[in-house]
Amino acid sequence: MAVRVEDVSPVQKKLLFDISWLEVKNELEAVYKDVGKKAKVKGFRQGKIPRNILESLYKESAEEEAISNLINRYYWEALKENNIAAVAQPEIEQEGIKAENSFTFTATVEVEPIIEPNGYIGLELEKEEHEVGDSDVETRLQEVREMFSTMEELEADRGINEGDFAVIDFEGTLNGNPIKEMKADNYLLEIGSKTFVPGFEEKMIGMKKGQAEQIKIKMPDDYHAKKLAGEEVVFSVLLKNIKEKILPEIDEKFIQNFDKYETLDDLKRDIKKTLEEENIARSNSAFKNQIIDKLLEKNEFEVPLSFVNRQVSYMIEDMQRRMAARGIKRQETSELYDKFYQIYKDEAKRIVRTILLMKSIAEKESVTVSEQEIDEKIKEIANQRAQSYDSLRKSLEDGNMIEDIKNEIINTKLFTFIEDKAKVRIAKK
Repeated sequence: MAVRVEDVSPVQKKLLFDISWLEVKNELEAVYKDVGKKAKVKGFRQGKIPRNILESLYKESAEEEAISNLINRYYWEALKENNIAAVAQPEIEQEGIKAENSFTFTATVEVEPIIEPNGYIGLELEKEEHEVGDSDVETRLQEVREMFSTMEELEADRGINEGDFAVIDFEGTLNGNPIKEMKADNYLLEIGSKTFVPGFEEKMIGMKKGQAEQIKIKMPDDYHAKKLAGEEVVFSVLLKNIKEKILPEIDEKFIQNFDKYETLDDLKRDIKKTLEEENIARSNSAFKNQIIDKLLEKNEFEVPLSFVNRQVSYMIEDMQRRMAARGIKRQETSELYDKFYQIYKDEAKRIVRTILLMKSIAEKESVTVSEQEIDEKIKEIANQRAQSYDSLRKSLEDGNMIEDIKNEIINTKLFTFIEDKAKVRIAKK
C-alpha cells in the first residue's frame, strides 16, 4: 500500500491511498471464501461452490465488503503511522474495484488546528466593581414586596387605569372576518404591561366594568403573523371585571412572611448581601468574557466544522431541556437543527474557538489538575447541593462528567493566571 497525505486546510487533511491489485485480489479471495461457506446454491454442496458461480450471484455485495475491509484496515493504519488524530468520521471517495488494477481511494478527515497561543500575557483589562447603595436595596425590597401582592376586585366606581388587571372577552376581526387566534374569554391582562398588541392596552384606559367597545388597531408592519402585518384589526372587547394589585406594607408584620428574619433590618442586610454577591458574579462573568474576546482577537485560527456542528447540537438540546422544564412539548432535535443552526452557529464557533485556545494555553503553561483537586471540587458541589460526595461522584462518573469538572478547574486556574499577568484597571460603578 502507498499512502500520501495532503494538507487541505489547517483543520483538514486528505489521505490518498493506492492499494496493489495483489492486496485487492487476496482480500476478494478471503471474502468469496467466507461467502462460499455460507451460500446455498441448488446443485452444489455448501462450501464447494465454484468461484465463477459465486461471482455471478454475489459479485456486487462481495466487492462492497472487500472495499469496506480494505478501507477500514488501511485508513486506520495510515492514521497511526502518520500520527493523525482525526476528530470526525472521514469523507471517503472511491470508484470501486477494477480487475488487474490497484484500488485507489481518498479519505478527507478533520483534525484539531495546531495553535501557538500568544498575547495572553500583559492584557490590558478593566474590571468593574459595583457598590450596593440604599437605593439598590430599596429597589430589590420593592421587588420582594411585589411577590407578595394580591389582586382584589375593584370596589370604586372608576375606569380602568394603568397597573390594573382587566378580565376581558375579546375577538379580533379583519375586514369583518373573525381571526381564530385572536379570540379569548376571561383573559387576564395587565394594563400597561405591553404584552398585548401595540396600542390595545392604552385604548382600554378609562373603560368601566361591564362596558363593551370596538377597538381599532393598526398592526405593526413587522407583526409575526404575516397576514395581519400592517392591517387594521377591529377588536370587540367586553370588560367583565377590574382587579387592582394590592401591595403589602413594608413593616414588621411583613417580616412574618419569612422564617429566617426577625426584623426588617435583617431582611435588608440579607438583600444587600445578595446584591453584592450578584454584582461580584456579574462582574466576574463580564471580566471573563472580556478576557475571552481579547484572546480571540489576538489568536486567529480555523476550527473543525464537526466541532461547531456538535456544539450547535448541544445548544439545541439545552434549549429543549429548558423548554421541557417550562412544560413545552419536546420536538425532534432533527426538526429544530436546520431551523436554529444559523441562529446558534456563530456563538457555537466562538465557544469552540475558546475551548481550543484555552486548551492550548494550558498545554503551553503546563496547567494541570490533580485527583485531589477534582475530589475537593466534587465535595464543594456536593455540599452546595446538600448531597453526599459518594452519590454525586457516582452520578458524575456515570454521566462521563468528571472531565467537565477537570476542565472547569483548569479554566479557573487559567483565568486566574491571565488576570495575575494582566494590567487591570478597577472601574467603580
